[in-house]
Amino acid sequence: MTMITAAVARVHKAPLTLEQLQLDDIRDNEVRVRMVATGVCHTDFIVRDGVYPTPLPAVLGHEGAGIVEAVGKTVTRVKAGDHVVMSAAYCTHCTECLAGQMAYCENLFTQDFGGRRDDGSTALSAQDGTVVSSHFFGQSAFSTHANVVESSVIQVDPAAPLETLAPLGCGMQTGAGSVLNELRPPAGSSFAVSGAGAVGLAAIMAARVAGCTTIVAIDVHDSRLELAKELGATHTINGRDADVADELMRITGGRGVYNILDTTGIPGVLAPLVGALSIRGTLALVGAAAPGTEAPFEIGQSLVKGWTFKTIVQGSSVPQLFIPRLVELYEQGRFPLDKLIQHYKFDDINTAFADSESGVTVKPVVVF
Repeated sequence: MTMITAAVARVHKAPLTLEQLQLDDIRDNEVRVRMVATGVCHTDFIVRDGVYPTPLPAVLGHEGAGIVEAVGKTVTRVKAGDHVVMSAAYCTHCTECLAGQMAYCENLFTQDFGGRRDDGSTALSAQDGTVVSSHFFGQSAFSTHANVVESSVIQVDPAAPLETLAPLGCGMQTGAGSVLNELRPPAGSSFAVSGAGAVGLAAIMAARVAGCTTIVAIDVHDSRLELAKELGATHTINGRDADVADELMRITGGRGVYNILDTTGIPGVLAPLVGALSIRGTLALVGAAAPGTEAPFEIGQSLVKGWTFKTIVQGSSVPQLFIPRLVELYEQGRFPLDKLIQHYKFDDINTAFADSESGVTVKPVVVF
């Protein structure tokens, strides 16, 4: 057993508490990682608040970055001393995993939200012996050290700063991957994103990389819209002041937008976007909503467009392949994710949560 410091979610909708916990020995398929930094993501919020059913108490955090201290007997991807970013876990053996579609792992909820290893054990316990859920997204990165499953680990260039790379594990990967892996917009095409948070801004950067020539950012915060322009948006719309669908049609000269990505998951925001699609256009959703949330779509007049609606998980990425590509783009200055990041000390993790919720910070990253 090793003593570590972790931020523990004990009660839904309550601040995390910094505690000394016991971390057990790594298993054969695990990697011991000393955390350097971890992003704070929307999924951490919805689990802390009870929207998704990870058993509490739990150590959350799923955008970890750190340095490998030890590896289990069967681990082959990394070795001690390697710099790593951590992403979602996947089972490796279901039909989707075998097909290279890890983001759609048939055992996703068990692997990422179950709070347990496959054998039912946890890596974490309080000093009185009470079990604490671990392996959130295979990692539970709100801790100074973690036992991480091998499928969550991605080796990265040691010259790149881990304090900057951490958000690639989920939010940035989701936004960029939705564009580059799933939507794959043709060069010269139009693209719009609803919600200019970390996911949406990553999508904007990716749309510029892909060669989109009309890139529209939609949000209600003028500061985020200004940042979107800096990162590649050619147009912006403040949803508080304008009819978004009408503005998108105006911007595209009445043709409509070829690809629209919604990061909000809010039905009243999502549904009207159908009216702004081009013929054969695609509306995609990555925003996590509470189970049971529904959005009504107009299907009469829009039928003749032959449009597509799809949901996208984790940017349809194979993390071990896609995240190193994003690191290369960052190092070339073509994916400047550092412009979104605000760093916080581990002791200030609840401030990081609050600043993210209020919109003060686009992407909080906790540094250990």
